[in-house]
Amino acid sequence: MKMKTFDCIEMKRQGALRIHSRLEGMNLEEQIDYWHRRSEQFRREQERLLKKNEQAMVGDRPEET
Repeated sequence: MKMKTFDCIEMKRQGALRIHSRLEGMNLEEQIDYWHRRSEQFRREQERLLKKNEQAMVGDRPEET
């Protein structure tokens, strides 16, 4: 029998617990602010990674002569 080295359900549960602990004690307005800030951080990280990927792909292209 194959042994699982990664459990996606366990990872999801751990993530949910982490978020729950961060939001614990916050009122609704604070929670909304938290999600707005996290969404903005996520968008910036996506843009950074896209730029990095584009730069890497440009570097992989053969030079035109």
